[in-house]
Amino acid sequence: MPVAATSEPMESVRLGLRANLAQFTLLVVVNGFVGAMVGLERSILPALAADEFGLAARSAILSFIVVFGLTKAVTNLFAGRIGDRVGRRPVLLVGWTVAQPVPWLLMWAPTWEWVLAANALLGVSQGLTWSTTVIMKIDLVGPERRGLAMGWNESAGYAAVALAALATGVVAGAHGLRPAPFWLGVGFATSGALLSLAVRETLSHVRKESAATIVAEAGPQRGSEVFLRTSLLDRDLSAISQAGLVNNLNDGMAWGLFPIVFAAAGFELEAIGVLAAIYPAVWGVTQVATGALSDAVGRKWLIAGGLWLQSAAIVLVVAFSSFTALALAQVLLGLGTAMVYPTLLAAIGDVAHPAWRASAVGVYRFWRDLGYAVGALLAGWTADRFGVEAAILLVAVITFASGSLVAMRMRLR
Repeated sequence: MPVAATSEPMESVRLGLRANLAQFTLLVVVNGFVGAMVGLERSILPALAADEFGLAARSAILSFIVVFGLTKAVTNLFAGRIGDRVGRRPVLLVGWTVAQPVPWLLMWAPTWEWVLAANALLGVSQGLTWSTTVIMKIDLVGPERRGLAMGWNESAGYAAVALAALATGVVAGAHGLRPAPFWLGVGFATSGALLSLAVRETLSHVRKESAATIVAEAGPQRGSEVFLRTSLLDRDLSAISQAGLVNNLNDGMAWGLFPIVFAAAGFELEAIGVLAAIYPAVWGVTQVATGALSDAVGRKWLIAGGLWLQSAAIVLVVAFSSFTALALAQVLLGLGTAMVYPTLLAAIGDVAHPAWRASAVGVYRFWRDLGYAVGALLAGWTADRFGVEAAILLVAVITFASGSLVAMRMRLR
């Protein structure tokens, strides 16, 4: 697999977090704005679907997550390979260009189809920008502290998701569902794009690490070979991929159904915004610690244990209806997800050779973000036929089974 040329001399390139702290920090901030674009919708879009567009069926309300998940998943698949061939920075800049119309479409959409179109663009943008910031951080730090690096990356992204969800809920409560909350998105998209102009290419770091890696491990890796190896043939990579899919399956369900559950319990938009923010806030803040912990104790049991904790937290959402109990459930769900999310990305970096690592990350993120679509479709279909509680409990069972599969199949410590 060819890696795009870069003009930076090999002898001037240094791997490691300390050696690349300025660029690493810039990428952390950029990823914060990437996450904020998702948080823009987190607490208010289900209410917008019901109140302004008259959608009643759960599957119809959750259709925006299906579109987002499908477009993001497919984009992830190609983002890694394109980044290997032409460089990471161009992919990042194109991703921010695609994001620019999103808040304007959400602000003035005359029909639900326009909202779906906005989410298609958001999915493409997220696939390009978030995938690229992940890959670039892995490139910069080298093999030593991947878990910590991924913890910082995902912490910035999901802390921003939480803050944006909280802010849009507060603004919507004070000024209505549209257009006021989406003006925040205009600021997020503009700021992320401008900051990304200062990001430098990291392919020189890939060449540096590849030169220090046993050549025989790389081998010729066509796209189909990387896809099959990451999805099915390698025990570790396939276990990682299915865990990522299920993690985002339950996140897609939480994104679409939890605001409906909170509203049914009698909470107003401001309270729903707070509850919707707790889960990604805990997830975001604690990922730095869990990512670093995975460097010290290993990946496998943090992933399996995190999925089991997610399952228990999801059950609590249907078991209790008080604000305190629901807030506790969101805290536990956030902790479980923090155990899983950066650890999965670090594990991909452990197993995949630098020459095809970006492509493997793209395949993993294809399966992981396909989970949004699968979760929304499954939760919507089940909720329409058997009720919201049944849909939530089904996702809890699937999440527990995924953790058990990691415990049985994954060989990586």
